Amino acid sequence: MADFMRNSDAFAWAMEHDPSLRSTIVTIIVLDRSPDWEVVVDRFERISRLIPMFRQRVVETPPPAPPRWEYDPDFDLGYHLRRVIAPHPGTFDTVLEMARRAEMTEFDRARPLWEMTLVEELSDGGAAMVCKLHHSLADGIGGVQIAMQLFDATAEPEDRGPLPPEPEVDRPAPLDNLRYALRYDAALAGNLARSAARAAPAAVAAGVRRPLGSARVVAETAASVYRTVRPINETASPIMKRRRLVRRLGVHEVPMPALREAAHLAGGTLNDAFLAGVTGALRRYHSHHGVEVGDLHVTMPVSIRADGDEIGGNRLTLMRFDLPAGVVDPAERIRQIHLRAAAVRAERSLPYTQMIAGGLNLLPRWYIAAILRHVDFLASDVPGIPMPVYLGGAAVRMQYPFGPTIGAGVNVTLMTYVDTCALGINVDIGAIPDYEVYHDCVVAGFDEVLALASPAVSATPKARSAPTPRRRPKAVSSSSPATLS
Repeated sequence: MADFMRNSDAFAWAMEHDPSLRSTIVTIIVLDRSPDWEVVVDRFERISRLIPMFRQRVVETPPPAPPRWEYDPDFDLGYHLRRVIAPHPGTFDTVLEMARRAEMTEFDRARPLWEMTLVEELSDGGAAMVCKLHHSLADGIGGVQIAMQLFDATAEPEDRGPLPPEPEVDRPAPLDNLRYALRYDAALAGNLARSAARAAPAAVAAGVRRPLGSARVVAETAASVYRTVRPINETASPIMKRRRLVRRLGVHEVPMPALREAAHLAGGTLNDAFLAGVTGALRRYHSHHGVEVGDLHVTMPVSIRADGDEIGGNRLTLMRFDLPAGVVDPAERIRQIHLRAAAVRAERSLPYTQMIAGGLNLLPRWYIAAILRHVDFLASDVPGIPMPVYLGGAAVRMQYPFGPTIGAGVNVTLMTYVDTCALGINVDIGAIPDYEVYHDCVVAGFDEVLALASPAVSATPKARSAPTPRRRPKAVSSSSPATLS
């Protein structure tokens, strides 16, 4: 059987037809100097041989079968892995602009869905790697797993031994697509029939013994599925309504010990404190524009990754619910967020993510857009690497993640590195045209959450000596003078 996409990955791929819903992930890896290029090439060659999707392209298949992964017979590592000298002025803003353009640019559908660009000779003597992946290749946790195949724990690069064997690739035959689709449909029908035959006796017995309990479970599951797929007809924000195809990227850093202590003192988790900072920023942004705000619609990725899942891959589902952005007290906001996020993680629909995605893949794309386009913001928390790491002998200073907006007005993604929470901010300028104002609100929103922690913890130094980008990088839009060529 051909390697078909999981339904959730096919869902992410189908959204590529709408540019505002693209699922492109971009990460900036900041290095203290240029890495050994031969080591970088070797590591990516290994990754491409160990993780099949790094050598595979997506091939459309006649529905209802999802698209499938097929080895690219013309795979060229040199196309996906690039090396450039930083254009003038060679600052972090220069790298941020390269990441912004990567985030807005569609993938070449005839090739595997990833690109990496090493940017050298920055003005501070450092370098940076701009990494671009489609969400169907990896979620945040999967991306960190892939990164561990790239990095070393010491400055001296580890000898990984001989390269794994290169996969054998055959040229596809003219009727392969149709043949694979028919096999998939037949296998799907058989699996459904067998599952129904196995489940029916137990369901009948449960209905006889506990008719009211069984009916209640069915009703609660159906309601949970509806909450997962229901369309949102209007943004909760009265001002973040427009959507455009232009993005602005920015970063911010927060000490992880202080954010965690603030969360615990308020009875929440690190993710709850993170969401409290994001919602606090949005409340301040609305207040700046003379608007009071209550609850806002959020899309939050929930990981369904299990032990034994292969490295990389996309193992999450997108849950949409409301968060109390209008609550002024940060401690109370954390407590309320904790209750709502816990309820979402307990949804009965989570085990049926693949089935739900399969059903959504058969619906018109306008309906899919309606599900996502009126979400106010997207927030994601990714546990990153807890220790300092190196790439080709160069020390990794920081990693900044930029998740896709997928129809929302802004995506704020947190990724931890050692003892720092690095925030990547991806703004749709239709929803938030004044990026500088919003960034100031992000800083203030997290400062009010951090104020809950003790001063000693808040002052914990970061585990790196290299200077970081300033708090508010210069925002760049497509109408600004070009700095790259």
